[in-house]
Amino acid sequence: MPETVNQNRRRILAAAAMTIVAAQFPNAVAADAPAGSTKSSFGPLKQVNAGLLNVGYAEAGPAGGPPVILLHGWPYDIYSFVDVAPLLASAGYRVIVPYVRGYGTTRFLSTETFRNGQPAAVASDVPALMDALRIDKAILAGFDWGARTANIVAALWPERCKAMVSVSGYLIGSQEAGKLPLPPKAEYEWWYQYYFATERGRVGYDKNRHDFAKLIWQLASPQWKFDDATFDRSAASFDNPDHVAIVIHNYRWRLGLAQGEPRYDDLEKKLAGGPVIGVPTITLEGDANGAPHPDSSAYAKTFSGKYAPCLATCRIGHNLAQDAPQACAEAVIDAARL
Repeated sequence: MPETVNQNRRRILAAAAMTIVAAQFPNAVAADAPAGSTKSSFGPLKQVNAGLLNVGYAEAGPAGGPPVILLHGWPYDIYSFVDVAPLLASAGYRVIVPYVRGYGTTRFLSTETFRNGQPAAVASDVPALMDALRIDKAILAGFDWGARTANIVAALWPERCKAMVSVSGYLIGSQEAGKLPLPPKAEYEWWYQYYFATERGRVGYDKNRHDFAKLIWQLASPQWKFDDATFDRSAASFDNPDHVAIVIHNYRWRLGLAQGEPRYDDLEKKLAGGPVIGVPTITLEGDANGAPHPDSSAYAKTFSGKYAPCLATCRIGHNLAQDAPQACAEAVIDAARL
């Protein structure tokens, strides 16, 4: 896998793939526009009871194809992958793109369930979804929260993960690690975590979640020229009744300011040790990622299986899947071949 993505080659690949998918899967995904355009859309979404949740998800590609699960982060949603899905569908993959707990049409089955955003809880939703869809093993790909979730599943349940694509590499952490101070510039980049640690932050995010999320998009992908319609389409998923509770708990848990649930204690203990990931992995990074992210040299040794790092050039930001869908799709295909 080359270190630098040839964007021109990927655009040619994408154009051909879009033509193929339009002919083979006209009802699954419509994608006849540039990346990030609202002219690209998923077909009707599906719902399935899985573990603690009724999960909303998009699906594309042949039902019998090798399964790929694409995982979004905060503050994004399934539309980060709207132009990735048809590329993978055209290559014969069954593509599943679920709303994370607290987003879109995903809902808790019980009003009594604690609205838990701790990483082990969020990650546990993936094998539950796979069980519900009768998927034994899948390729996992994600960014931000989604990359962390993919990392955790690959580390704790490697038998469920055929291969992985992880934007920004190894993102497994712990509450103990979250207590360690960082250099001032790095602390500055985490400003919103400290904001969320306060009641003012929780109320402010609840009241201004639309504008707050747009600011994060701009800071995290400073070179990505998304339009209002593209943002508003994803922002609708933040109207989920559990969204604020999940987001605030996630960041407070990381700082040790909120407790998790005992059911996840054993999992978190394993994760706190920084488990090595043995499944075939490709890590991706954008050359204009404005969000906090580790250098690839810091995590290369955490992947003990077949591994290839890749840098996506041409001013690619944090939301790499939507900013560079061709690079994301080809990384998934390449990971399956490792």
